[in-house]
Amino acid sequence: MRRRKPSIYKSPEELRAMVRPGLLTESALTAVRAAIRPGITTGELDAIAERTIRDGGGVPNFQLVPGYRHTLCVSVNDEVVHGIPGDRVLAAGDIVSVDAGAEVDGWNGDSAFTTVLPGGDATLTTARQTLCDTTERALWHGIAALAHARSLNEVGAVIEDAIDETGAWGIVEDLTGHGIGRSMHEDPPVFNHRVRGAGPAVKPGLVVAIEPMVTAGTIDSSTDDDEWTIRTLDGSDAAHWEHSVAVHADGIWVLTASDGGASGLVPLGVTPVPVP
Repeated sequence: MRRRKPSIYKSPEELRAMVRPGLLTESALTAVRAAIRPGITTGELDAIAERTIRDGGGVPNFQLVPGYRHTLCVSVNDEVVHGIPGDRVLAAGDIVSVDAGAEVDGWNGDSAFTTVLPGGDATLTTARQTLCDTTERALWHGIAALAHARSLNEVGAVIEDAIDETGAWGIVEDLTGHGIGRSMHEDPPVFNHRVRGAGPAVKPGLVVAIEPMVTAGTIDSSTDDDEWTIRTLDGSDAAHWEHSVAVHADGIWVLTASDGGASGLVPLGVTPVPVP
């Protein structure tokens, strides 16, 4: 008998179950934001995030990925994603992307932010802050597009336009956003650029992690010998922002933001609506 492929759309009850892991993921990243500074190690940040998630009744879902034993991915400067926490000491002026996820009662959240640490060369930090802001702006434009899109691949086109409007940047095409639910990474892929085809319909029950990854140079990347860390091939800086977003009958809601994404969406003409 042919096995039926699981639906990418969640029921209203399942959407409600995804609120708590989203908020716990946000709490972990908020704790990291409060602690991150020049002189701290990436391993110390990892410990803060793990403690926050476990104290909140969740499990760090990155630790459930075979071969990975950390709570965070911390990617610095030319590292795009999947940087492994450890003894690295963060320095003034570093651009740092922090990615985290929590699982609660079998449901998942996933989110990331990028920050530029104060100090260091002023010209370099200004350029890095522009890259960071460009990537965050693209994230919010992509989320806002989800509120009105008929098909998912419209989101990638909007993200690409938002990035291109601010200058010459590289959009990493080998990496995408993704569906999220019982597993941290599910179908469908969420592209950050234009692709052929419409993609799945945007309708109630769709939950996706939207995550633009942008570089100051090449779109090409390589993977380190640790088999996790992905960095730009030309050594240019990278930034990564991500939120998990639910589509329901009354609108959209950013699950990994306690305000549902209002701070980023209202200026773009979208008012998020809580999951009923």
